[in-house]
Amino acid sequence: MNDIVVQKYGGSSLANSEKIKRVAQKIRDKVNEGYKLIVIVSAMGKTTDQLVDLAKEVSPKPHPRELDMLLTTGEQVSAALLSMALNDLKVKTKSLNAFQAGIFTSSNFSEARIQKFKIEKIMKLLRDHDVLVITGFQGVTEEGDLTTLGRGGSDISAVALAAALGTDCEIYSDFPGIFTFDPRLYRNAKKLKYVTYDEMLEMASLGARVLHSRAVEIAKKYNVKVYCASTFSDEEGTYVVADNIEQSVVTGMSVMENQTRVTIANLPLDYSLVYKIFDKVAQKAFNVDMISIISINNRLHVSFTIIEGEMENFDRYLREALSSFDEISVNYEHGYVKLSVVGIGMRNEKGVASRFFKSLRDIPIKMVTTSEIKISCLIEKEYMKKAIDTLIKEFNL
Repeated sequence: MNDIVVQKYGGSSLANSEKIKRVAQKIRDKVNEGYKLIVIVSAMGKTTDQLVDLAKEVSPKPHPRELDMLLTTGEQVSAALLSMALNDLKVKTKSLNAFQAGIFTSSNFSEARIQKFKIEKIMKLLRDHDVLVITGFQGVTEEGDLTTLGRGGSDISAVALAAALGTDCEIYSDFPGIFTFDPRLYRNAKKLKYVTYDEMLEMASLGARVLHSRAVEIAKKYNVKVYCASTFSDEEGTYVVADNIEQSVVTGMSVMENQTRVTIANLPLDYSLVYKIFDKVAQKAFNVDMISIISINNRLHVSFTIIEGEMENFDRYLREALSSFDEISVNYEHGYVKLSVVGIGMRNEKGVASRFFKSLRDIPIKMVTTSEIKISCLIEKEYMKKAIDTLIKEFNL
């Protein structure tokens, strides 16, 4: 059998019939080079958002199982239309949804995890077809319920399938690769030729939109070669690799807006209480970040950040967790931005933190977190542009 490559096309690449035909031509050209392709597709354009809005018109809180049943239709439309376009180009193809392809997942709706593929079925179909177009973002439970993998889940579908097949994965989108910083926010950001799994994992978890963080985790674990490029350009893209000999000290930067700082003051000096508070928050699936714990006058003061969009229910759950304490206070500060620099070169280079803080010496920094290859700080939004410009200049991004 010919070499197999997994390709993934995002929703913007399939937004209308004209774009679908152009993607079909790109796939045909790859087939003509002698490859067999498995093509993972997202829903067309803003289809998923439109389906979510429609569901909320019918029900303020749609049942999770039924919402996944609805959302999985978007990718099925893309798969069928792309297969039609390929058939017209005389490419032997077949479209498959998650059930037909045998993509089995856990049963936690809207955030399901892929557990296994029916690889033997996929390989059998590839013997008779040059291209299989498979719906991304979705799977099926052993009981037959359709599930979704969370936003950006088509990346996960593509990389996981590439891992299962032991082949390469190509991710196509509007962007001609991975940049040092979001080119929509900074037009002169540099495109990277190589980025390591570890750097990409940090950048993805910190808000970079090119690759889903779980997809990067899978790629790293199974050593999947990932190539990110533009759907409608022949410009060379970016390779996600295990190691990069040409590594910079700082490879990239990311920004996450809409951050709220939560401060719980006057807790008793009992660190087990901190565990209990965060355990309660975790049970409700809130994402807590940038944690700071200090002791003053035999009392604990705990600060952390959450996304502002989670505030609607967060305060109620937090106060439930703190209901047995009388003297504590809870304070919320809104409108913050988390700015992060990432680079595998930080592991060996001295003075990176000094350069970082020197660059931001005129900007009030509220919180800081670090890892071996990352420095993040929390600042007020009014200082965001100045901080971005300064750090891009300092680290030549």
